[in-house]
Amino acid sequence: MAEIQTLILYCLLFITLFFEVFLLITYFEVREELDFESKHVGKHIKWFPTVTIIVPCFNEERTVEKTIRSLLDLDYPKEKLSIIIVDDGSTDETLSRFVQFAKHPQIAVLSKENGGKHTALNFALERIESDLVGCLDADSFVNADALRKMVPFFNDVGIMAVTPSIKVHSPKSILQHIQKIEYSWGIFLRRMLSSLGALYVTPGPFSIFRTRVFRELGGYRHAHHTEDLEMALRLQKHHYKIVNSHGAHVYTVTPLRFSALFKQRVRWTYGFLNNVIDYRELFFNRKYGHIGLFILPIATSSIFSTLYIAGRTVWNNFFSISSMLTKLQIVGWNWNPPSLDWFFINTSVVSFLALSAIILTLVILSLAIRLTEGKFTITRGIFYYLAIYIFIVPLWLIRAVFSTVFRRQISWK
Repeated sequence: MAEIQTLILYCLLFITLFFEVFLLITYFEVREELDFESKHVGKHIKWFPTVTIIVPCFNEERTVEKTIRSLLDLDYPKEKLSIIIVDDGSTDETLSRFVQFAKHPQIAVLSKENGGKHTALNFALERIESDLVGCLDADSFVNADALRKMVPFFNDVGIMAVTPSIKVHSPKSILQHIQKIEYSWGIFLRRMLSSLGALYVTPGPFSIFRTRVFRELGGYRHAHHTEDLEMALRLQKHHYKIVNSHGAHVYTVTPLRFSALFKQRVRWTYGFLNNVIDYRELFFNRKYGHIGLFILPIATSSIFSTLYIAGRTVWNNFFSISSMLTKLQIVGWNWNPPSLDWFFINTSVVSFLALSAIILTLVILSLAIRLTEGKFTITRGIFYYLAIYIFIVPLWLIRAVFSTVFRRQISWK
């Protein structure tokens, strides 16, 4: 039994190291490309396609005004930009927040019975005639230059969707500071996956598509409460190219309390697992490139490897504590200071691989923060992240896997 556990641990550490080295090699290969994008993309645009941004809303009275004003402040020709706000049967004061925008020449306000975010998006898509169409969640805000940073990518006729970099808006609590570091990871990862043609999510905050994508592939689907993930996998299945513009920044309001964060992450993980089951034909399929051969299998296995390592750690610590308590009962308190003799340091292969994985994780984390913020600085968020995040992730992974295995439904919020 011990040999099997050791073998599993070897495999998990190998996969982790393989993926981390893969990301680092990709980063060093595209460094010049990243510098070029940061300095030049969006500065001199010759072609301004018409763009429509859909803002689906359900009970977003606190943030929707700021969301809309951020769109109106976009540095983009006003005659080329339209905004459609869709109230999806809100029960609070969301609809009343739209009164001031009702006669704005760039804005159309629609209202419908509650049916879910995907129905609100499809309701608006029926009225789209622009070259490009995007979505912006009603709790998110865009930088003024975000659209200018994204539009030039569509000069390549093969690109069908462009995703932005998503940052945490004004973090206040410890959990939000942890999420800020986590989102830096996401920015780094999405940009590397973009270079590999392996993006598997088109986030709700300001992903932009060619309008013909929806004419050819159909509208949004319910997709286990993660329609943005399903849409990306559908594009990948049909070999439609998705890229990331890491310089286009969007800010989103993240959960303040653990209960809200837990529900959100259960939904994300549950949606990922169920969508990859729906699109399982992509797995280990050479014709889908990196996303099929490596990225989806590694992303899926990472969920179960995290649970395995967390479970093994808890189990081992339980027996260590139990053994210590038993010893105390038998011989009483007998404190011996730890030896500093190098002979007693664990030099096993597993320990070396684990240490290597930790070091590479820290290196990638520093690169992610540098890519996101322009420079690396040590903040309290990093300490919160390193000290707390590893302990809370297994909680929502367990719930998501349980709900998937036993086909339990999850709530949106």
